[in-house]
Amino acid sequence: MVISLLAVASMVVAIGLGPVGVTPLTALSIIGHHTVGVPELASWARTDDAIIWEVRLPRVLLGAIVGMALGVAGVTLQALVRNPLAEPYIIGVSSGASTGAAAAILFGIGSGLGAESVSLMAFLGALGALALVLALARSTGRITPSRMIVAGVAVGYLLSATTSMLILFADSAEGARAVMFWLLGSLANADWSTLPIGYLGMGAGMVLVFWWRRRLDLLALGDETAMASGVDPGRTRLVLVVVVALCVGFAVSLSGGIGFVGLAAPHIARRIVGPVHRHLVPAAAALGAVILVWADVAARMALQPRELPIGVVTGVLGAPVLVALVRKLPHNN
Repeated sequence: MVISLLAVASMVVAIGLGPVGVTPLTALSIIGHHTVGVPELASWARTDDAIIWEVRLPRVLLGAIVGMALGVAGVTLQALVRNPLAEPYIIGVSSGASTGAAAAILFGIGSGLGAESVSLMAFLGALGALALVLALARSTGRITPSRMIVAGVAVGYLLSATTSMLILFADSAEGARAVMFWLLGSLANADWSTLPIGYLGMGAGMVLVFWWRRRLDLLALGDETAMASGVDPGRTRLVLVVVVALCVGFAVSLSGGIGFVGLAAPHIARRIVGPVHRHLVPAAAALGAVILVWADVAARMALQPRELPIGVVTGVLGAPVLVALVRKLPHNN
């Protein structure tokens, strides 16, 4: 509950932060004016209204849902592969999304899909990467943690190399810069037209993960324990990998590649609420939202008027977390 309140408070404060400062009370009044008919007050300017409603609120809402999805995806993968260093991009989905987006930006592939062709191509790339990972992981039998990790890493390297080749052969330097900024992540393109599908897709995935929270507890203890309790580990792992991949695919297609949130949020949550997934899943979701919302604030305020890619901020924040995790690993690992 406290973490959830922290997430909500972070969103309210973050909406008012930027090159043009707006107090939280004014920001809430503007949101209330557009949603429940709060009377317009003379205390805010038309520019404040446009900044809050058209720019910052969609951006903060997108950051919150993407952070939640990455946090839940990290928790799920760490249970599925029984590895505390697992994070969402280990299964190659981010690389697939990046390849699809690069093809759309540099060569116009998928331009017939409309104004959101980059996001749609990124999502299709994520689905293609997932299909390839699952095919490789199942090629010699049922899906196991080690096979899934190896297949994900292999596909990730292949698609990362493909993206680099696309950038190398691009005719436009501006297009190459756009791809690089997109690969490092940004919430700058958030708008009301893309939020509903993102919330629907990522929200549905997170609900299913929470519904299967007991299965995650069993899988984290080992396949033998899961089977003894009547849970098919292979089928459960397959379904949850697909769910995680779809969540990450939606996230990457809307915000680009944002790393470390799915690694840091679960570990911080585990230290606060413990390892039981009934508490761990919602805590990781809330912390993921907090981390990404504040990382976005730092990204847009650190070098005003320029904006940092949000992946740079999360990388700077996440590297010490990764070092701390490595130092805590048992010496026999």
